[in-house]
Amino acid sequence: MAKIGRITAFLDEYLKTSEFKDHSWNGLQFEGGQEVRKVAFAVDAGVDSFNAAIEAGAQMLVVHHGHFWKGADPSYSSWSKKRLDILHEHSLSLYASHLPLDHHPVVGNNAQLLKLIGAKVTGEFGTYGGRSIGWKGKLARRVAVSDIASLLERELGARCTVLPFGPEKVSTVSALSGGGGYEIFFEALNSGVDLYITGDSIEVYHTAKDAGLNVIFAGHHATETVGLLALKKVVAGRFKVETVFIDLPTGL
Repeated sequence: MAKIGRITAFLDEYLKTSEFKDHSWNGLQFEGGQEVRKVAFAVDAGVDSFNAAIEAGAQMLVVHHGHFWKGADPSYSSWSKKRLDILHEHSLSLYASHLPLDHHPVVGNNAQLLKLIGAKVTGEFGTYGGRSIGWKGKLARRVAVSDIASLLERELGARCTVLPFGPEKVSTVSALSGGGGYEIFFEALNSGVDLYITGDSIEVYHTAKDAGLNVIFAGHHATETVGLLALKKVVAGRFKVETVFIDLPTGL
């Protein structure tokens, strides 16, 4: 058992939450009970993840996509009230970590994606809000793009869309989980890597083909499970609490 304040303070420091400019209000978004015996982890805040965490016996839920976002209506009404009433009724705390969890050099989504395919991190990648949130890496030996895509599909439960327009076997990779958009795609292209791995598909077929860049779109949700799974292990090792991962695939 641990106090909610101790877990929150640890996560804020470990993930360097205050250092990021983000659309998400990162950190503790809803404070429930003070005593935490079990911490649940899920990609998204929402009725389904809240109910699953409660059913699992958790007192705290850590998510990548939280409930409160800058620019969104913060009113405690309508669909928002429906969600927050569940947290209040069951004293379930909600903690969100968006860009901090993408970037973290150990448990971050992008570092974990590189680790998953056997690449060693060599530097930062993916500029957003004045800083990098992704990573680039190098494989010990050249690996076929098709083998990397198969590995991602198997380990992430993803359906990969592959643009196989670079070298058949690759050694340098850039990774940005979720949605990097066009700016990050062009950053990958201009950096000279053999392969760019991201989540959301964007219409870059002909550009990637003409430029000779391999791209794997592995799904927004799937590419953002790996950081939470890694963070789950850290929290379990740091505190005397049980942990559980709640997987609610969206198909996106």
